[in-house]
Amino acid sequence: MLGEISTSTYIDFQSVVRDTVREIGYTRAEYGFDYLTCGTLVSIKEQSPDISQGVDAALEVREDGTALHELGAGDQGMMFGFACRETPELMPLPIALAHRMARRLAEARKSGQLPYLRPDGKTQVTVEYDRGVPVCVRTVVVAAQHDPDVRAERIRRDIVESVILPTIPAELRVADPVMHVNPTGRFVTGGPMGDAGLTGRKIIVDTYGGMARHGGGAFSGKDPTKVDRSAAYAARWVAKNVVAAGLADRFEIELAYGIGIAHPLSVSIETFGTGRVPDDVIRAAIDRRFDLRPASIIEALDLRRPIYRQIAAYGHFGRPDLDLPWERTDKAALLAADCGRPEPVGIASGPA
Repeated sequence: MLGEISTSTYIDFQSVVRDTVREIGYTRAEYGFDYLTCGTLVSIKEQSPDISQGVDAALEVREDGTALHELGAGDQGMMFGFACRETPELMPLPIALAHRMARRLAEARKSGQLPYLRPDGKTQVTVEYDRGVPVCVRTVVVAAQHDPDVRAERIRRDIVESVILPTIPAELRVADPVMHVNPTGRFVTGGPMGDAGLTGRKIIVDTYGGMARHGGGAFSGKDPTKVDRSAAYAARWVAKNVVAAGLADRFEIELAYGIGIAHPLSVSIETFGTGRVPDDVIRAAIDRRFDLRPASIIEALDLRRPIYRQIAAYGHFGRPDLDLPWERTDKAALLAADCGRPEPVGIASGPA
């Protein structure tokens, strides 16, 4: 465990790490990695004073002193937000289905329905589109860690019947979809024992499954002064409200920040030809209704609460199971009115 932190309290990092490993499911030594015997190394230090002086007081404050408590962006970079009307949660269908499948896989393990499953697993869904509209699921890939004495044929049958088919809406199934379950034939060694990884680097699965662009910054492990996290959440908030307002069926917003500067350096939008009002009208409404400075984002979305652990798995966006502030459509009616729309068209009624 390594990183930088500013705190006035004591944190038992060892216990945090071991409790997390235990809750994930690595509870037995036979898995090759477990919470009791795993080694931990803690390397935590305070944030660099060169960075903190720009975060604690933005360039705007240092230049004119008009905002006494304005935060500067904790790093430079670009962040993207996206929404579309393919699913009720206004997310691209492939990533929405992949997340639902991953949750179902975990439920089958934790409930004891498939008792031979182990904690590691991955899902991937390929959807065929026709003129931008999803028409069917073509291919599904599921990798599920398992006990060594279970035959591959049983695992495939159980995963198809208990995980894959219940997740794919009937209207999107082709006659014979390709379903790959543990394509290597065996997945016994998994987790840190099988593949060295780094928390927070699965940036595509955390966001939109590759359907939208990504600035490259990970979310997990960062506090909200880091715009990699907070501005990405704000961008999703903006995009979802624009689509919910009926201003576009498919919408992407890009934000760019400079370290130590509060205001975004650029704000650009793309409606992919689906806009119902001109882009400049949408942009003006966004400027009017959303304050995209880091301190304002943190306040509006209440980002200093301990809410991040629950989104470290199954994606940060399109989570109907959680009441995440950046998933709310609380600005949709205001945006619709600003753009001359009589009322927002509401949340999409895409595939369940």
